[in-house]
Amino acid sequence: MRPTATHATAAGAVRPQPVLGTGPQRLEGREKVTGTARYATEQPHNPPDCAYAWPVPAAVAAGRITGVDTSAALALPGTLAVLTPDDAPRVAEGDDPILAVLQDHEVPHRGWFVALAVADSLENARAAAAAVRVSYEARPADVELRADHPDAFVPDSANGHPGRRERGDAPEAYAAAPVRVETAYTIPPLHNHPMEPHSSYARWDGDHLTVYDSSQGAHWVRSALAKLFALAPEQITVVSEHVGGGFGSKGTPRPHVVLAAMAARHTGRPVKLALPRRQMAEVVGYRSPTLHTLKLGADRDGTLLSVEHEMTAQTSRIKDFIEHGAVAARVMYAVPHSLTTHRAVRLDVPSPSWMRAPGEAPSMYALESAMDELATELGMDPIELRLRNEPVTEPDSGLPFSSRHLTECLREGARRFGWHHRDPRPAVRREGDLLTGTGVAAATYPVLCDASSASATARPDGGYTVRVDATDIGTGARTVLAQVAADALGVPLDAVRIEIGSTRLPYGPLAGGSAGTASWGWAVHDACTALTSRLAGHRGPLPDGGLTAESDTTEAAGAKPAFARHAFGAHFAEVQVDTVSGEVRVRRMLGVYAAGRILNSRTARSQSIGGMTMGLGMALTEHSTADPVLGGFAERDLASYHVPAHADVPDIDAHWVDETDTHLGPLGAKGIGEIGIVGAPAAVGNAVHHALGVRLRDLPLTPDKVLAALG
Repeated sequence: MRPTATHATAAGAVRPQPVLGTGPQRLEGREKVTGTARYATEQPHNPPDCAYAWPVPAAVAAGRITGVDTSAALALPGTLAVLTPDDAPRVAEGDDPILAVLQDHEVPHRGWFVALAVADSLENARAAAAAVRVSYEARPADVELRADHPDAFVPDSANGHPGRRERGDAPEAYAAAPVRVETAYTIPPLHNHPMEPHSSYARWDGDHLTVYDSSQGAHWVRSALAKLFALAPEQITVVSEHVGGGFGSKGTPRPHVVLAAMAARHTGRPVKLALPRRQMAEVVGYRSPTLHTLKLGADRDGTLLSVEHEMTAQTSRIKDFIEHGAVAARVMYAVPHSLTTHRAVRLDVPSPSWMRAPGEAPSMYALESAMDELATELGMDPIELRLRNEPVTEPDSGLPFSSRHLTECLREGARRFGWHHRDPRPAVRREGDLLTGTGVAAATYPVLCDASSASATARPDGGYTVRVDATDIGTGARTVLAQVAADALGVPLDAVRIEIGSTRLPYGPLAGGSAGTASWGWAVHDACTALTSRLAGHRGPLPDGGLTAESDTTEAAGAKPAFARHAFGAHFAEVQVDTVSGEVRVRRMLGVYAAGRILNSRTARSQSIGGMTMGLGMALTEHSTADPVLGGFAERDLASYHVPAHADVPDIDAHWVDETDTHLGPLGAKGIGEIGIVGAPAAVGNAVHHALGVRLRDLPLTPDKVLAALG
């Protein structure tokens, strides 16, 4: 047992150089590249008596199950059971209707799970699922989103934002404006495609349920399962130690984890279930298609007089999720007259859900494209137009910004990109069949912070253990939290051991809304600061269990200051368009952000580049279409749903402007996970317009659309 004096926080100890802001390598990097990092269905390794499950999706767009024939499936070798709505374990009513699987005979959309095959191997489970025969009474389905749909309505709330907001009289101001732009944009359904599919391993030990789940929040999964299976939360353990991506689709529990727990209870064996990728499009959420109309009125000097943004999105018949795709116009620019409206249509479609930068990504694509159109109409540089309309306070709320450095982002980005050397005339930079253009767009994302708790322990061996139920979905959260701890304790990074991703640990909110690191980090900082105080007053050797301090930020994080808190950024893109093939290639992209204090320069750059790459995909390659007859989505795998490859991203870079914001908690950090995607599609689209001299308004900007525009 070592005395307290061995800890670097002891009196007289020399504090090492701060590690926050530096870029150490990921703590779990070696585990991931060597395959020793265990994901949901890899934990535990080779469990005895393990069974495997494979879902059966509905084959009709809407209707009712009239019969399920399981005889052929049960006769196959290795089949243990086939769960159907007639014999599946009953669950209580939960908060999310998409989790009420196999509870009745209704089919709300194509792909809804109607049975579950369980067998002694993955291959046998798949064969058994294929042998299940389901009969239906189909009903006519409506799966087409259109702006003139007779059932469209304006909701009171669009994901927590008012469905409609009005300041002044925007229609009257628009009618009187000297310069006017009226335009429309469409964005197709977009899908979360994490490399690790949605997966679970479930085991019952008496009345205790243990689940390893690919989730962005273990405590959320536990709460949902506790309600469904009528258990106390203490009767459930959920582990999400390593998660292979999520992009929002794993932000709330999905049907697979309920099915795994059902199958384990029914068979009395542990069960693993990993959703096939072709089933994911219809059961794990997606970004709703959105239809946007915008009207911008301005004075001849570029001063905005009015903004109108109306967005129409789809939602399902079993659960309302309404993309808040008109919110950015309430934040971005100084304008005396504003009208922003969300409209929704309930259709026979899968339930849309969170996808990276929900709301802001489609909102800013439309707004920043319209701003570029206005700049063209005015004959003004698009950066100058944005600078001319910088607000002093947040237009929607009237609150002062805690910090806003969009101007610096635009100017620094222009300098780095060489913006002012470009010829502003469209369709003049030609090399043979290739036309080159450049585009710019601004970006914003709100600063969110949730209550969290954490503990920090000084161990007798001289090291420290920090515990918090954070989730690292590939962002580097584990490493950044260790940096926060080391900095608060005044010790080297390698003196800290971090434990995350389990409901056995102190409560942490889910990884979402670009709020994870700020939320968990605040609690970690407070716990480590409290531990430092305890160590300073401690005399003699540490007890065998070490010395521990705990924190809970419920009160502090809930006390919101009277400021509008947002991150901001500027995106720049250069594209080359082949006038013969219609192919668009991005030659280079640059993002410059004002995102508070950057806690890890390496992971922050990776996050930003990842977001920009996702924005590139939104602009050029990613789309899905609803089958108007059969329902569901036509593009259901990575062969038909095209995400960008390395060849699509030749030169991409990210930078930050120095920003100190004292209204963000002890770390001064803003989220960086989602702002990277927000302005990228508009920057690419604006660059395509500059290259061609023709405006394309329907994403993605695929070769067929380019060739049609060129005539």
